[in-house]
Amino acid sequence: MVIALIRHGQTDWNRELRMQGRTDIPLNRTGREQARTAAAALAAGGWDLVVSSPLGRARETAGILADELGIELGGTFEGLIEQEFGDAEGVPVAEIRERWPARDIPGMEPDADVARRGVAVLTAIAEQHPGRRVLAVAHGTLIRRTLAALSGHDPEHYPRLDNLSSSEVRPGSASGDEAAWFVHTVGGVAFDELVIDLDARAAGTPVELAG
Repeated sequence: MVIALIRHGQTDWNRELRMQGRTDIPLNRTGREQARTAAAALAAGGWDLVVSSPLGRARETAGILADELGIELGGTFEGLIEQEFGDAEGVPVAEIRERWPARDIPGMEPDADVARRGVAVLTAIAEQHPGRRVLAVAHGTLIRRTLAALSGHDPEHYPRLDNLSSSEVRPGSASGDEAAWFVHTVGGVAFDELVIDLDARAAGTPVELAG
């Protein structure tokens, strides 16, 4: 069983750096092309089906991937939906940091709740599609908080995930607990490589970025 968490394609609000949350903004032309390009890169992965968040930008991305890969388009999972950002939705990200520096945004879904449902939906997908290789199209914040919950790191230390980036999770853990999940890749980078930077950020050590 492998689940690849795929961030949806670009929307106009992505391009304008506005917070989307659960506002149902559609893909733009670039987002659709990103999905077609990503399908070519995913073609060798032996994927069985695509599921998604119910939001339109995720569902359309999933449909393009399914069509391009010639695989089943499965259902939607509420657990894959993006975090609710309340009054911040539609607001430029830079302005959000100024208006709510403590992240006390009215109407925002608690961060801990996002992480819990993100982890829970992995089990729900596995129960509906046991043993299959599943592409699950979701949203940047949901994916980042889910991966952080699985690895035990601060989600703010995780890198930003690009549109159509793929992050793989697999069942089981180093302790042999098959009910758990572990992070295999993040945005296409092996977790064993990324964890060095995550641990450095947690320790407050400056991370050297490649040029």
